[in-house]
Amino acid sequence: MEALELFASSDAASLGLARWQFGITTLYHYIFVPLTIGLAPMVAIMQTMWHKTGNENWLKLTKFFGRLLIINFVMGVATGIVQEFQFGMNWSEYSRFVGDIFGAPLAIEGLAAFFLESTFLGLWIFGWDKLPRRIHLACIWLVAVGVNMSALFILAANSWMQHPVGAIYNEATGRAELVDFGAVLTNSTLLAAVPHTITAAWLVSGTFVAGIAVWWMVRKVRAGDKDTARALWRPAAIFGMVTILLGGVGTAISGDVQAKLMYEQQPMKMSSAEALCEGEDGAAFSLLTIGDLPSSCEGVKHVLRIPGLTSFLADGKFDSYLPGVEELQREYEQLYGEGVDYRPPLAITYWSFRLMIGFGAFSAALAAAGLWLTRKGRVTGAKWLSGIALIALPMPFLANFAGWIFTEMGRQPWVVAPNPNGVDLVRMLTADGVSTVSSLHVVTSLTVFTLLYGALAVVWYKLMKRYTKAGPLESDSQVADVHADSDDDAPMSFAY
Repeated sequence: MEALELFASSDAASLGLARWQFGITTLYHYIFVPLTIGLAPMVAIMQTMWHKTGNENWLKLTKFFGRLLIINFVMGVATGIVQEFQFGMNWSEYSRFVGDIFGAPLAIEGLAAFFLESTFLGLWIFGWDKLPRRIHLACIWLVAVGVNMSALFILAANSWMQHPVGAIYNEATGRAELVDFGAVLTNSTLLAAVPHTITAAWLVSGTFVAGIAVWWMVRKVRAGDKDTARALWRPAAIFGMVTILLGGVGTAISGDVQAKLMYEQQPMKMSSAEALCEGEDGAAFSLLTIGDLPSSCEGVKHVLRIPGLTSFLADGKFDSYLPGVEELQREYEQLYGEGVDYRPPLAITYWSFRLMIGFGAFSAALAAAGLWLTRKGRVTGAKWLSGIALIALPMPFLANFAGWIFTEMGRQPWVVAPNPNGVDLVRMLTADGVSTVSSLHVVTSLTVFTLLYGALAVVWYKLMKRYTKAGPLESDSQVADVHADSDDDAPMSFAY
């Protein structure tokens, strides 16, 4: 009994468990986010193509991928609600400190963006045979606008945690207070994060569409139905692969901008990403590092390196000096006080940065192979291409996971990182943001969430697999020609 009471009151245990719970629920929710962000405009483009050309194959693709979008959206909503509740549960001290700033973009996201996307998605789902075609088409485009607006305001909140601006610290209340919301929405960190997140979502959705379309194309060719493969699945595959290329290029360019900005705002994060323990002129980019990364810089050895590349990524010069982790630790101790290890977990930061880049290579391989084999109107039954498509499907999801792990773990031990440009009082250590909730309560809720999310994962996977393998339905090529002056008073009905 004494051991249980000690466990239930341990601050260290509560902090660790609260971090695990937030990390698990966040990453689980983020399975659905990039696919929704990227797939909504892709489905809108498919429907626009049908609207412009009258080609029923585009209508089939719109309904087929729209069905998968709906499943993904619903799961994203169900898991996303939990995220905001946690700020008042396990992280109430954090909410008390930053609620004046952090609450504003979250409120706008909920009241404007979320209601926009959910309302018009409902109209799109139920309005196939009721709304005029142009109005119905506008609905899916408004969904696409809504999901991207959601991303903007969520990223505004997160970017403020990375680089607090537009706020002051009120010593009387012990809270951060918003003084310039415009500064929050024009935060340089936000302006870099938005294109990086959106283009990474294109990489996910492009791989999703291309992977499924390639799998179906190969299947139809091998079944002797080249006409369907060429007319239906080849355009979808090419659309997905072009999206992969656009997303990949956009992610690389915006990632380079982010890296340079991070070296200005959070040098500890970027030096940790390279396991750069001591400062160097012309710092090399590490391809492989060994040593005692999980606990310290001691014994760290860079086995494979590209000379000068890290310095170039930091400020565009191959010979510039970059401070190391140990040097920055001493500097932070002078600025923010001793007795705190300001170094993030090196192993997680180092490897998540590399996995983020490495997983994206699978999408590039699918796009390169697929575009080559489908050039000049060709279709292919190459089974190995179908294998690449299936392997590539989860990879950009994993790349997005790794990117967010790097972003959040690399900021530790801060939950609100200090602004190096002078707003140093607006900062907060993660350990100071956790609620006074016992470890026993956190363990209980963590167990419930894990079991519930596990069940939801099975449901999501089975639904996505079932409707993907079923392919377009016969009714997907049919839709009533409804006009604004129609006298049809039939109720809206679920189109799928």
